[in-house]
Amino acid sequence: MKLILSLVMSIVLVLVVALVWSFMPAKLGSTAIELTDVPKAMPPEGMSISALPTGVMKSRAGLAYRGGRFDDERDFAMTAILVRHPKGNLLFDTGFGRNVDEHFKTLPKLMQSTTTYEKAETVASQLQNAGISHREIAGIVLTHAHWDHVSGLDSLPSVPLWVNATEHEFIESGNEHSALAQSLAPHNFHIYQFVDSPYLGFPRSYDVWGDGSIVLVPAEGHTPGSVLVFITLPSGTRYLLLGDLVWQAEGITLPAERPWLVRAMLGEDAERVRQHIRHVAAIHQRFPEIKLLPAHDARAMLELPVLPNSRN
Repeated sequence: MKLILSLVMSIVLVLVVALVWSFMPAKLGSTAIELTDVPKAMPPEGMSISALPTGVMKSRAGLAYRGGRFDDERDFAMTAILVRHPKGNLLFDTGFGRNVDEHFKTLPKLMQSTTTYEKAETVASQLQNAGISHREIAGIVLTHAHWDHVSGLDSLPSVPLWVNATEHEFIESGNEHSALAQSLAPHNFHIYQFVDSPYLGFPRSYDVWGDGSIVLVPAEGHTPGSVLVFITLPSGTRYLLLGDLVWQAEGITLPAERPWLVRAMLGEDAERVRQHIRHVAAIHQRFPEIKLLPAHDARAMLELPVLPNSRN
């Protein structure tokens, strides 16, 4: 009996040590990617970008990336981004919706217990106050279909939802992580397709309006059909919307992945995520002028003017 108890205690100790180790600093190695020049873009006059902050979640840096401190409280932004373009205005993600209190209850209990949230004005309300009709939005482009990126769909039922075929399958699959998206998604999906056109080391891309101003690339891992979005404004300013590839900028600047426990709760393909983090870190090192916008980094989101203000 003592032998069995000793064995059990040893196993528990090993598991605890392994769990603690998974939160310790561990930089991801670099990757060799051939990067020449930034692709050309011809953004039209009148194109602009605005942020629509819908609230924040309160959590810790230690849950966002390996090596983050647990005494470092962070505001995790819940911000949608509006890009106005003469060919069609696009909304990237939706932030918190009017029923976010109910949506939050769909999170795993452990995640609910380690974070709190503060609500702000919904995207639908901000658009209305800025005099922008839902009919003026060509589509809502999801970086991915997790609850905090689709919550605002509850107030935008008539706007087409733009996703690639892989993420559409994820939404329709009944997976617990896409259940809210399945319940809120409008019937008018717009399924776009990537083509074999390389973009900054990514073998496939989707040039939304054909002018290089908005280019999507696949970055599967966090969800099966996650995407990154490259945006170029008429001024020449460039942004890279990272979705949830990383939650805070340190995920790229160090670079570092999320701790194992967080990755496990999210059901990520960890190796795919690592590959894309290394890839974006290489882009950032080669082209630091491209401004990184992790979806939940409130510090990075301060770079953008808030609607009704905009940047061209």
